[in-house]
This record gives sequence, C-alpha cells and structure tokens, in this order.
Amino acid sequence: MRHNKKFNHLGRQKAHRDALLANLAISLIMHKRINTTTAKAKALRKYVEPLLTKAKDDSTNSRRVVFSYLQNKQAVTELFREIAQKIADRPGGYTRIIKTGFRLDDAAEMCFIELVDYNDNMAKNKTAKKTTRTRRSSKKKIEEPAAPAAELEAPKAESAE
Repeated sequence: MRHNKKFNHLGRQKAHRDALLANLAISLIMHKRINTTTAKAKALRKYVEPLLTKAKDDSTNSRRVVFSYLQNKQAVTELFREIAQKIADRPGGYTRIIKTGFRLDDAAEMCFIELVDYNDNMAKNKTAKKTTRTRRSSKKKIEEPAAPAAELEAPKAESAE
C-alpha cells in the first residue's frame, strides 16, 4: 500500500529516481535551463531548491552535503561560485517552470525549467515600466473659448479696415 507517499515516483525505483534527479540537477546547474516533462520538472524543483539554499552558505560542510547529492565536482564548483552569488539576496523560489506544450510521441506535457536569475528576457520585461491605463476615457480640457474668440476678433479687424 502507498499510504502517505505523496511524492511522484516517476515510474522508477528509488536508486533510478535518485540518479535521474541528480543528473537533471547537474544539467540545470550547468546549463541554467533545461527542457523536460512537467512531472520531472516538478520533482526536480523539490530536489534542487534545497541544494541552492544550502549553496548560499559557502562552508566545507555545505559543499560536502551538496556533493553527496550531485556527485559532480564541476557542478558543485559552478553552484558555489557563480549561482550562489546571484541568488544570495533571494529568499527562495530559485526556479521557474514554463510549460511549452505536448510531446508529439507520447503526448507528455513538456516544459522548460530554468534558474530565475539567469533569464535575461524576463529581467528586461520586469524593468520596463508599464503605462497604466484606465477604462474611463480621460477628458482632456481643450481651450475651446480661446480659439473661437481669436476667430471672432480677426473678422472684426478686417471689417474695420
């Protein structure tokens, strides 16, 4: 029975699932953005976000803990040198999942999972200021009395001559 086992098993045994998530985490750290199924991306988010939080504290113990999960020296070095500096002031939510549609072969739902601080396009959109618009039409005051008064004075001046 599977009482109180609420995480997604991804159709794999524990050792295979751990290896899959470790390899996905390494790819995400090295490439900053990967394309995968939505189920794997959601499982990866739960796996990698505690590692990113652990990387904020650059100590020997935290490096050893992260290495025990990833088993890749280059990924650990990348994580502690570059990524930890970018996410230092972020309190959480280091990854973003963007759904991209369905795979042609088996109709699995596909998505991108990416590190939030490394997407330049989204950062540019947030810095661009939106103009606020209202539903009501804004009535701009046009100086209507001044324009007809000038027209009326001009014909009087011509008729006087």
